[in-house]
Amino acid sequence: MAGLAVTIPYKPRYPQVHAKLESHRFSVLVAHRRFGKTVLAVNHLLKAAIRCPYERGSYGYVAPYRNQAKEIAWAYLKHFSAPIPGVAVNESELSVTLPTGARIRIFGADNPDALRGLYFDGVVLDEVAQMRREVWQEIIRPELADRNGWAVFIGTPKGVNLFHELFVHAQADKSGEWTALVYRVGDTAALPMSEVDQLRSEMSEGAFRQEFLCDFSASSDDVLITIDEATAATKRSYMPSDYQSMPLVLGVDVARYGDDRTVVFPRRGLMAQQPTIIAKLDNVAVAERIISIYHQTKPHSIFVDAGQGQGVIDILRRALPCVYEIPFGGAALNPAQFYNRRSEMWFLLREWIRAGGAIPNDSALVGEISSPVYGFDAKGRITLEKKEEIKARLGRSPDIADSLALTFALPVLPETAHRQQYADQPSNLLSDYATGSYGGYADGISSSLI
Repeated sequence: MAGLAVTIPYKPRYPQVHAKLESHRFSVLVAHRRFGKTVLAVNHLLKAAIRCPYERGSYGYVAPYRNQAKEIAWAYLKHFSAPIPGVAVNESELSVTLPTGARIRIFGADNPDALRGLYFDGVVLDEVAQMRREVWQEIIRPELADRNGWAVFIGTPKGVNLFHELFVHAQADKSGEWTALVYRVGDTAALPMSEVDQLRSEMSEGAFRQEFLCDFSASSDDVLITIDEATAATKRSYMPSDYQSMPLVLGVDVARYGDDRTVVFPRRGLMAQQPTIIAKLDNVAVAERIISIYHQTKPHSIFVDAGQGQGVIDILRRALPCVYEIPFGGAALNPAQFYNRRSEMWFLLREWIRAGGAIPNDSALVGEISSPVYGFDAKGRITLEKKEEIKARLGRSPDIADSLALTFALPVLPETAHRQQYADQPSNLLSDYATGSYGGYADGISSSLI
């Protein structure tokens, strides 16, 4: 737009942020609520489009949902571009086209097909924590390759997800292409301190840390197992003498689809040992691996997810004495408290971690364990987020964590312990929990586990 002076009605609240974004190809901006992220993002796109050196410049603003983007960003884009002479506004397409031919479009990540087949000179992904991984990795990232386009990722922490992974990657990057920026509520003047103090008093500690202190380790109130709890479990260790008297239990989550994995997770009392991950093998080969593990470790019980494991279960039952089919979606042992078996097992996993459970120091496992949220059904029963929803958010199936949860499918103790109390059960299906009644389980976990 050479020779034409255009004044955009935007006074940058954070001019230093714009400068940092312009100096890197990929920027991850972590900012507190009410920071002004959307206004900043829209004007960053507009400035880039005005200065675009290419013909038919193409820029995009992507929010988790198209309706959300239309409600918020679209109004800002029309407002700030209105002073540009000759700007063309397309309401149905949610786009503005500048006299130079450069175009800015508003998209929703809930309709990824609308993003396919395009190219971008620059794109902003807002509230990345709520987006599916493939929107960035499989669609948008390749569309930046044509003309060395840039991307800005904006959001507030919400556990372990794509946004968290991008932030960690940006922090570790040595190429100079990436930068990670963090703006906590104390770093800006976006909100009066009196308002911040009031919010702190009204919100839970975890919610305030997440929303206003930009703490990825904080969890919202509906997360079943927090990142802090999962991370603490990775730092615990026990001597063999602490857990060798406890039964060895294997949880087996059988692969569902081509990219999923079969995971065999061993646990003794408070010690979860290193899992075995089996990928891209048929049922016979998977069963053979599990049989081999059985002969090497001699577990007391093997709990296999019934959903996709029926073929494996049939083979294992012909070869081994202690294989039990566990229906994730079946009725809980305590149906008054839990919506289904999976919700119950995950709740027991949480209680085990809080009682001192130790897990391998693996970032993928921590991410999976700390991802599921929970709620309550119409009967007031605890219900865990669906596996498909977790997979969409994580970008992978939570196979490792599910296999660990499976080790809590039924109570187990060595055959020599309390046999007379459980004479009507298989001899090895007793309990590694404490005393008390809890739908066949104990209310808590006793010191005998330690």
